[in-house]
Amino acid sequence: MTPNPRLPRPPVLPIFPWDTLLPAATLARQHPDGIVDLSVGTPVDDTPVQIQDTLKAAANAHGYPPTIGTKELQDAIIHWFKARRGVDLGPENILPSIGSKELVASLPMQLGMGVGDRVGHPEQAYPTYDIGARLAGATPIALPEDPRMWPTGHKAPALVWINSPGNPTGHVLSIPELRAIVAWARQNDVVIASDECYAELPWEEPFISEGVPSLLDPRVTDGDMSGLLVVYSLSKQSNMAGYRAAFVGGDARLIEQLREIRKHSGLMVPAPVQAAMVWALNDVDHVVKQRNVYQKRRLGLLEACRSLGLSNDPNSVAGLYLYLKDEDDQETTGRDLLAAFARLGILVAPGDFYGPTADNRVRMALTGTDERISAAISRLQECSALNKNPL
Repeated sequence: MTPNPRLPRPPVLPIFPWDTLLPAATLARQHPDGIVDLSVGTPVDDTPVQIQDTLKAAANAHGYPPTIGTKELQDAIIHWFKARRGVDLGPENILPSIGSKELVASLPMQLGMGVGDRVGHPEQAYPTYDIGARLAGATPIALPEDPRMWPTGHKAPALVWINSPGNPTGHVLSIPELRAIVAWARQNDVVIASDECYAELPWEEPFISEGVPSLLDPRVTDGDMSGLLVVYSLSKQSNMAGYRAAFVGGDARLIEQLREIRKHSGLMVPAPVQAAMVWALNDVDHVVKQRNVYQKRRLGLLEACRSLGLSNDPNSVAGLYLYLKDEDDQETTGRDLLAAFARLGILVAPGDFYGPTADNRVRMALTGTDERISAAISRLQECSALNKNPL
């Protein structure tokens, strides 16, 4: 496409990573029993009937919905933060968003960042943190896990994304680790945004019993939320990815800025979706039920992968993915593993989607139906039993 000389040059964006999976997907589809697509973390289980019914009951939505959320939705978000995350917030601290990806991709721009600014994100990370910086004209930079190694002073980024539980790693940041990040941010006048969309999917203690810590936890903030934001989505916990239902909470001054921009831009969560969110946030049972479904799938896939010499990241203790590498051959790349899985009719995501330091791993989502997960496990077990390791 020839650029229009009257328009500014658009941001330079990388190729959409999943578009590069076409050859592997084509190979996987040739399996006699069909493809098992575990490359994307898109929910496949039914949205709870009560959520669907609530959406239908609110379908007569003839007026514009409030950008700030209905009173019922505000109350539900505040209650959820208190009950599930141990955080006390008021209406001035929260704002619904049209899914979490929309907010991640637009947050640097909505916070006024642009050319000359830098946006930090984890070295192994969800690609949209990088894309959001580029869309704003800012520069994305990958940061190691230890904030003591992050740039300071005028070299510090204006915004840093953290992600706990992490995608793709499954790592969880502890209270001391979060406190260290906040201390660094205070010293360098940096906004910290925490993507906590997988917080309801812990697999190991103490997080099963105590919950995954939030950036806004008072044990982290000492009661001061200035410069801190948390993003959460109902896509995973409630199978509402198609609803585009999420919200952000934190520093009231930052929320006010986002609120005004979103009011002017018409970025409103549809009224029926807001009504459905209220039910989802107030019900815990369906979240526990879905977590148990993922737990069963995770254990089955873990055992089958281990039988082929594949090891999961030892610190992957929460989230929606296995993060695998070949334990017996350190030269095996993520693309090698991608091809090996494709020969079995299983599609995964290579680690290089998430940064150059992950090029020896693949990410395997737990979002296949029970039937497709069972098919994947059977194929992996058959290779192990017959000593036909495709890896």
